[in-house]
Amino acid sequence: MILSPKQMEFVANANHRYNVKTGATRSGKSYMDNLYTIPSRIRERQGKDGLNALIGVSKGTIERNILQPMREIYGQRIVGEIGSDNIVDLFGDSAYCLGAEKVSQVAKLRGSSLKYVYGDEVAEWNQQVFELLKSRMDKSYSCFDGACNPDNPNHWFKKFLDSDADIYCQKYTIFDNPYLPPEFVENLCNEYKGTVYYDRYIRGLWVAAEGAVYRLFNDAQAQIINPFKLTEKPKSLMEINIGVDFGGNGSGHAFVATGYGRGYTNIIALASEWIDCSKNDIDPEKLGQLFVDFCLKVLNVYGYITQVNCDSAEKTLIAGLRSTARKSGLGWLRISDALKTEVNDRIRFTQRMMGQGRFFYVPELCKSLELALCGALWDPDELTKDKRLDDGTSDIDSLDAFEYGFERDISRFIRYE
Repeated sequence: MILSPKQMEFVANANHRYNVKTGATRSGKSYMDNLYTIPSRIRERQGKDGLNALIGVSKGTIERNILQPMREIYGQRIVGEIGSDNIVDLFGDSAYCLGAEKVSQVAKLRGSSLKYVYGDEVAEWNQQVFELLKSRMDKSYSCFDGACNPDNPNHWFKKFLDSDADIYCQKYTIFDNPYLPPEFVENLCNEYKGTVYYDRYIRGLWVAAEGAVYRLFNDAQAQIINPFKLTEKPKSLMEINIGVDFGGNGSGHAFVATGYGRGYTNIIALASEWIDCSKNDIDPEKLGQLFVDFCLKVLNVYGYITQVNCDSAEKTLIAGLRSTARKSGLGWLRISDALKTEVNDRIRFTQRMMGQGRFFYVPELCKSLELALCGALWDPDELTKDKRLDDGTSDIDSLDAFEYGFERDISRFIRYE
């Protein structure tokens, strides 16, 4: 068992009621827990009164982040599978496996006494879940171990870590893991540079999301522009998707075409358009014609369209787009609902692609998207969570439309990486 100096420090000092590791991603926090912390805590308490519990964002993350890695180390006989009763056989004892995304799930432990709790990705939990667990750790030997990446400095878990409770908190940077290949560390640093996530996931700091959302785009537009000539239909694209966001009072309708590099190597913003709803009398018929005009422009320049993903909240307007497309000879267009995944997941992906040099755009045809990316800000009034400012001062519509074009395939781009 080879441990880094930081991990050996944890073994020597993690003898408090709450023992928490915070800091950079891939810094050795979870590996240490799977290899040593969880097995030793459970064996120390074997035969004692109380329950063991493994709590994660969901049961799926518990399996992926905790049980599967431990199974690879210790084998199936020692680390079992989660049963229908949410219990897993573990190192000669058993443990409840519950997701912290719903308070009702962890409330199943209400009335039970907990002798050991392990918490995965604690900063992603509902605070009520943590408070409930604290109240059930009622034995003199009850113990909580946990790990998380930092969030904003006003986060409820950060406030707990700064309290006078019996806590041992160890902080990691990515450079505390000496077993990572240097080229991997360099690539990860480049991936997060220019974003709040560099301070959080590389330096392990609890910092606020403030200022420009896409700081790297603002600083390096000249390095991420169009990789091919508009006079030639690109042969390097395998998909072209159009995202559509519908506006209302104080906002606008937005269309953005996004191309995928072959093998999911990169994304390229190909064309964008934003229509101000407050200054134009845009009825559904007019909107349908504007949409068709945009599609024809994309077809004329790039040759094809794979599919169209629309804001799923506006079913009537989507039906209008389909009708106008049919009447205009574009009935073959696949016009579907956008997934509308978590906004911050979409933001992190875009920042990641920029940091890796895998995002490009065509400035001649993407003026509205360019302005939207440059003008996107974190909301200064939302100090307890990361939230993109949406008060009408920046073009959120174009950003949403852009993200609808690629959100279905984020996992494919990450797998390629």
